[in-house]
Amino acid sequence: MVDPETQAGWVPEAAEDEADEEMPLSLRLSIADTLTLGNATCGFMAVYFTTTGILIPYVQGSTESGMARHSAATAVILMLCAAVFDLFDGLVARKLRSSPMGAELDNLSDLISFGLAPAYFVLVYGMVADDAHQRMAAVGAIVVLLAVVLRLARFSCVTVKDGTFQGMPSPFGALTVVSVVLLELPFVATLLAIVGTAWLMVSRVEYPKPRGPLAVAMLAWIVAAMGLLAAWAFEAPGGQLLLQTGCALQLVLGAVIPLFATARRVNNFRDNRREARAAQLP
Repeated sequence: MVDPETQAGWVPEAAEDEADEEMPLSLRLSIADTLTLGNATCGFMAVYFTTTGILIPYVQGSTESGMARHSAATAVILMLCAAVFDLFDGLVARKLRSSPMGAELDNLSDLISFGLAPAYFVLVYGMVADDAHQRMAAVGAIVVLLAVVLRLARFSCVTVKDGTFQGMPSPFGALTVVSVVLLELPFVATLLAIVGTAWLMVSRVEYPKPRGPLAVAMLAWIVAAMGLLAAWAFEAPGGQLLLQTGCALQLVLGAVIPLFATARRVNNFRDNRREARAAQLP
């Protein structure tokens, strides 16, 4: 509209207030969003260390195994740090607030840290391992990446009951995938375990959300895993055995946790049937 006295355009007061409320993107990022960006950064750096410390020395014909060991441990520790960021950004968002971009940022960061990083880890493993087949490892890496993409897409548009995930959570799946690789099983067994983990991520198997005591237990497990990786990287006495034990335990947890969730669901179903029958009795 035009002011008849000044012949200049003017904006209604409400519109001016709305314009004042608009803030630059950098100022609208919440604390939870910052943690989510830390998640993405860790995932990218995991790819960096996998490339510079494992792949490039292998291509150049380096026989130094210590550097590859340190870089592999660093890459996995960064994925563990990404899982910590992913755990805390949800907790902070529930306690404080999250920007409207929070959910989108979380999915994009998870795709980098728990999709691209572990898939690339599998791909490089297929290139440098003595008994591996590069093309088959590439297929396994693609399966992992697509499983995470499908899982994150489904998570955005499917509503499940509170307190559970449908399918193995992507951070847990990523850590299980790298645990399979670090176990140094025969190639066929490694590939089958990787594909099985990818299937669990897109399955309808229920996994509990890490809240309360479960979140504390998960954080403690991540810290313990970092310690095992550090012991392995610096060739501490028994470090190899400790790492393999931790990796095996990660696989066992991936298989056992949904069994508890399934048993709880069966018990709830039985309890509901008993209550329904009791209500029908005169």
